[in-house]
Amino acid sequence: MYNLFLSAAESGASAENAPAPSLLGGITGMLPMILIFVFFAYFMLYRPQKKQERTINEMRSNLRVGDEITTTGGVLGTIIQIKDDFIIIETGAGKTKIKIAKWGVRSVEHREEEEYEDDDDDDGGEE
Repeated sequence: MYNLFLSAAESGASAENAPAPSLLGGITGMLPMILIFVFFAYFMLYRPQKKQERTINEMRSNLRVGDEITTTGGVLGTIIQIKDDFIIIETGAGKTKIKIAKWGVRSVEHREEEEYEDDDDDDGGEE
């Protein structure tokens, strides 16, 4: 039994003399993986979302009277008046007027000016 005690004491002494694992070595090994993840997150998630937000905000700031729009709730209508942060649309056969916030516009379906521009192009070709 004395031999077991000595061998345990010797192993404890040898563990004290063993070099500690390097923390810096573990971090530098993980650094490329962290950088790849950050790169992926920026170019695949953050950047396209910001581009989409920019195009939607541009579309909403370029709204004009006569534009046919679709709201985020699915209501279709034609813009009849534009105020600072609100627009008034006319929808349905009864020409119902609805006041909505500009952020509620999902898309512009049709622009009234495009028809006039196309008609001008046709007239110019006939003359």
